[in-house]
Order: sequence, then structure tokens, then C-alpha cells
Amino acid sequence: MSRATGRLTVLHLSDVHITRDGRLYDRVDGVARLRSVADYVTRTGITPEAIVVTGDLIERGHGDAYERVRAAFDDLELTAGTPVLSVLGNHDEPARAHVLRGHEHGHHRVALVEDLRFLLLDSSRGELGAEQIAWIRAVLREPHGVGTVVALHHPPLGSPMPVLARAGLRDAEAFLDAIAGTDVRTVLAGHFHHPMSATLRDIPISVGPALSYHQVMDAGPDHVSGHDRAMFSLVHLMPGGVSATSIGLEHPDPLFTSPITR
Repeated sequence: MSRATGRLTVLHLSDVHITRDGRLYDRVDGVARLRSVADYVTRTGITPEAIVVTGDLIERGHGDAYERVRAAFDDLELTAGTPVLSVLGNHDEPARAHVLRGHEHGHHRVALVEDLRFLLLDSSRGELGAEQIAWIRAVLREPHGVGTVVALHHPPLGSPMPVLARAGLRDAEAFLDAIAGTDVRTVLAGHFHHPMSATLRDIPISVGPALSYHQVMDAGPDHVSGHDRAMFSLVHLMPGGVSATSIGLEHPDPLFTSPITR
């Protein structure tokens, strides 16, 4: 954390879709893209408090890829020098994901990183369910340190794309009821494969872009299509609010480079 500004940084990744053979749609190597994120951290010198991965860690039907996911997360954590915290999405297989660090005893849990609390939820069924929402209420009854970041896969709202307009969290209202008026600073989600921000119940919602592919936003009302474009977010928690910046992994030639006078 920047002690001078009070700004905390969370690196937000989502929708990695790692496969057993290393190639999604014969082109996308999720493990290699996680390495590229580690390279970004090294090049820029940022020091995030945590790296949060909001689900769809594997491609559906590739449950035997979790060992590859675990190794890739371990490498990313070692390079970045910060914990990697993950939640499950609808492509994930809860019964096989227990091999991941932090998931050994359950997929919804609390992680404390100094004064920041992370509430890591399991929406792999498209909803949280009454038991998990009751647990959320119990945890948030007492505030913690500088506040809480909630992470889950399904956003508590729909996408502006017609085909994804109803693809958000099914029990979103119950979830929002549980976190309203608490110390929650922001909610991090994924699932849509495009960045999106909203404020609900006075809480900032940040939907991160995907590391695997980006939605074709004009694919039409009856289709889902994806660009081969890898992105993630830098989320900054500041004393007066929250900001989220989308970062692309592509490196086209710069149009110009000029010095900055300080």
C-alpha cells in the first residue's frame, strides 16, 4: 500500500479458461497469459496487495487442468510477491477444484491481507444460495481494518449486451441486501468477458475483462462471439472511492513516445 496516499492496489484477473492441452480454441494459452501478467507486474514495478481471479479458471470439461492452474498461480504469486486469491465460475468444477490453494476446505471463505479483508464467494451454480448469503451476513456483521473487497464470478446485474442481459447472479437482490450498509469497499466480478462498472446500493461494482477472450460487442442479439484479446484490471481503493483501469496484454508499436516533465 502507498502509505503516503492510502491507496491500495488489487490486480483483478478473470475468465482464464485454462485447458488440459494448453490451447483454448487452438490459440489461447491461459497459462502463458498468466505469465504475461507476471511480466507486467515486474516491468511496471507495481506492488498490489493481492491478485484476485474471479472464476472460470478452467474451460468446461477440463477438470484435470486444475494442477496446471495451481502451478500457474504459484508461479504468479512468487513473481508478484503477493497472494493470488481465486473464486469459482460456471465453467469450474467444485468437486475437483479443492486442489487449489485456499480451496482445500471450501470454496467460499475469508482471506485477510494485512488490514484488508477479502470475501471470496462461490457462484459456480449461477447463484449464491441462502446458506452462503447467511454466512456473508454473519461475516460482515463486524467491520475489519480498512474494509472488505467481495469477489465472485457472476456480477449482481446484467450486461448491456442483449444475449447476456440475464446472465448475472440469479439471487443478486439477496446478495446486495446482505452487503448493503457494511464495510464493503467494492465488488469484483467477471463472467461477461467485457469490462463494466456500476454502483448498486452505494457500492462500486467492477466487472473485469477476460484474460482469455473479449466479447464482440456487436455480435447481434442471438450470438456470442469472442476477440482474441487478453485484458485484466487494476483496481485502486482510495480514501474517497474506487477506480478500475482495464489493461491489455497486447503490445502494438507505440504511435509516439515523449518524455514527461516533472
